[in-house]
Amino acid sequence: MSSFQLNLNPLKEPLGFIKVLEWISAIFAFATCGGYKGKTEILVKCPKDPENKTVTATFAYPFRLNQASFQAPSRVNVCDIDWKNYVLLGDYSSSAQFYVTFAVFIFLYCIAALLVYVGYINMYRDNRKLPMIDFVVTLVATFLWLVSTSAWAKALTDIKIATGHNIVQELKPCQKVTCYFGSVTSMGSLNVSVIFGFLNMILWGGNAWFVYKETSLHSPSNTSASHNQGGIPPPSGI
Repeated sequence: MSSFQLNLNPLKEPLGFIKVLEWISAIFAFATCGGYKGKTEILVKCPKDPENKTVTATFAYPFRLNQASFQAPSRVNVCDIDWKNYVLLGDYSSSAQFYVTFAVFIFLYCIAALLVYVGYINMYRDNRKLPMIDFVVTLVATFLWLVSTSAWAKALTDIKIATGHNIVQELKPCQKVTCYFGSVTSMGSLNVSVIFGFLNMILWGGNAWFVYKETSLHSPSNTSASHNQGGIPPPSGI
């Protein structure tokens, strides 16, 4: 294996420049999803109390909503109901964790690929296996970005429903007392995570062409050029 020789020229080419964009987009993808924390609030009106009371359910990544119980304000009895026994509906951890875990793996792969590009670019281009591996990984990553982002987008839609106005109809205590939907934390960062997921799919799909150009499928094989050496010499021109 050749020694590390720093060469930033590949970063000026589409092969390296797009890889940097993929690395940055992967960071935004898992950060905007994995770092989210929100809450939904319900206003409760008790029969003997004219003042509305607030109960809150806090939820966060990985969005196991069925473990997010409602909490009443400390030392406040809200309609003689133990709100800790009631939770949000749904478990969307599989889609969320698949999306974030895949984004982290992509982040790590981009770091490894960039180290090869800037330090071992000659070995990369002289070796027929490395560009082919890079090409296969690029195709698989493009497909998995589509799958993981689509699954996460569907889960996000369900999360918005489970923490929105419909929650009043699902809670059993709200069949005995009057409940009003209060508010829910903005999910703008989660919407951004979906956007970055599809952006990553476009970046990886577009970069597939530039990686393909480095493979032996596109570039003439050096071995085939040297295969004619020692054979019958071509006829001389007239």
